[in-house]
Amino acid sequence: MSAPFPHPISQLGFVVTDLQATMKHWIEELNVGPFFYAPLIEAEDFHHRGVARPAPFAAALANSGAMQIELIQLLDDAPSQWQEFRAAGREGLQHVGYWTQDFDTDYEAAIQAGYEVAHHGVLAGGRFVYFDTRHPSGCAIELSEQSPAKQAVFGAIREAAVDWDGRDPIRPYADITVSR
Repeated sequence: MSAPFPHPISQLGFVVTDLQATMKHWIEELNVGPFFYAPLIEAEDFHHRGVARPAPFAAALANSGAMQIELIQLLDDAPSQWQEFRAAGREGLQHVGYWTQDFDTDYEAAIQAGYEVAHHGVLAGGRFVYFDTRHPSGCAIELSEQSPAKQAVFGAIREAAVDWDGRDPIRPYADITVSR
């Protein structure tokens, strides 16, 4: 299977059981922050393996240089690719994310390359899809459409990490979305 995406990886996504403890680790041990924390996220039009169903989760986003770090904690046992990862007894790196301005072209290239859709939905006005992978790492691939709202928020998160001095290490996600 060849890589259909002409973009660099923009995000590393980790599924964790304790979001607060994991943020603390990234902040104190890895000097990554500040994190923007959302205690409840529900994607619009969420489908898992072709079936429409909600899959609420909590998340925190921060940057280390240009790389965005996403921490995801499931809030229930709703079917999703994240839940499948956890049900397999796994925790940690679950996906790598590619950001795109041309979602339809990149999506079609992935399908043509043999990638299979696990789940998809809409967040911040941009579509996203998670593809299953056959790679031995077991790491899924996310393709995320960069809507103007998503670009603004992700840019602000990246800017907050530049020269971050350790103050206010965990901030409400709503703070960054309200100011944009």
